[in-house]
Amino acid sequence: MRKVAAAAAVIVALIIGVWFGGHPSWMPGWLRSGFAPESKSEQQFHQILGMINENYYRPVNDESLVNVGLQAAVASLNDPYSHYFPAQQQSEFQQETNPQDSGIGVEVSPETTGMLVVEVFPGGPAAKDGIHPGDLIVGVGKRSIKGVSANDATALIKGSAGTTVRITVDRGKRTLHFAIVRETIVVPVTASKLLHYHGKKIGYMEFTQFTEGSANQLRRQPDQMLHQGAQGLILDLRDNPGGLVTQAIGVASLFVKHGVIVSTRGRSQSTTVFDALGDAIAPSIPLVVLVDRGTASSAEIVTAALQQHHRALVVGTRTYGKGVFQESETLPWGAILDITVGQFFTPDGHNLGGSGVINGRSVTRGPGIKPNVYAADNPTAPGLLAVEVGERVLAGEIHG
Repeated sequence: MRKVAAAAAVIVALIIGVWFGGHPSWMPGWLRSGFAPESKSEQQFHQILGMINENYYRPVNDESLVNVGLQAAVASLNDPYSHYFPAQQQSEFQQETNPQDSGIGVEVSPETTGMLVVEVFPGGPAAKDGIHPGDLIVGVGKRSIKGVSANDATALIKGSAGTTVRITVDRGKRTLHFAIVRETIVVPVTASKLLHYHGKKIGYMEFTQFTEGSANQLRRQPDQMLHQGAQGLILDLRDNPGGLVTQAIGVASLFVKHGVIVSTRGRSQSTTVFDALGDAIAPSIPLVVLVDRGTASSAEIVTAALQQHHRALVVGTRTYGKGVFQESETLPWGAILDITVGQFFTPDGHNLGGSGVINGRSVTRGPGIKPNVYAADNPTAPGLLAVEVGERVLAGEIHG
């Protein structure tokens, strides 16, 4: 038993050199130099793998051993943001960066008698077929979903794009029946509404994640708010974990006409400076950004750019303090390597992350962004105080 445990431990160390050494073209430079192919290592690897295959008391899966070894190699970087995703987990990673689903395009909340429609995604199948927020879905197909768990009920509604699902809906005193063709749904990451504060119109925009195409999703919101007469805007980035740096540049460029948005620097790349894209649609309207300790990464890039260009006042608490960014690459066998490749710097040259090694981690959180106006939510009524303070601060910036 000890021999097998020792052999498995050696696999973790040796497997990386063999597999990475044989495929150097798609490796980052720093990783390529560390795992050059060595015939002796290859011999040791094959010998140990052969011993396990021949002598272990039950059959083993070579692919599983390889995946464990690669995951252990990335974990040894002591970086909470770097990961290796085996091919079987590729969809999990893609869902994080580009959330999609096949269904009818609604957000629901469980009720005792069914599933309450909280939101209907614009342009989705449910919206086109006449489903409304407030409808109560009480049946799917011939089955009642009263008392059915939220997961099971949602699974009944979802399905492959192009297939039809029949649902029964209670709307007030009426019972309605719909046959809806499911589609691939891009989950919205933004929503907006018009608020009224002491006679002033304020456009409130919630933005939840910097996924592929999210900057274009957000672009529509200021337009809508301005057409409704908004005199100022609130951009809510609370609990926004960040995402793609390209989308952060796009979002900041909606409000900043020119100037540096962010700069990046890594071991294998020189400093790159990213300026505003020059297509701002609201470059002068009063703006407040709401943040908290869950505001991280790309959300901090946007917050810092707007604050340092004196384009917005920041309301809330200090942000998360993440000063590094990751790049991902799909490997020849379908796995994904997502690792930290550099640091980003705000327009005034500051990095928001920590430094040194804390609790065994070499990549640490920093102090984050300090708000212009501090507002911490009451845990018993989350979300309300920061919005109220934001409204008051923004109203003070609106003249006329």
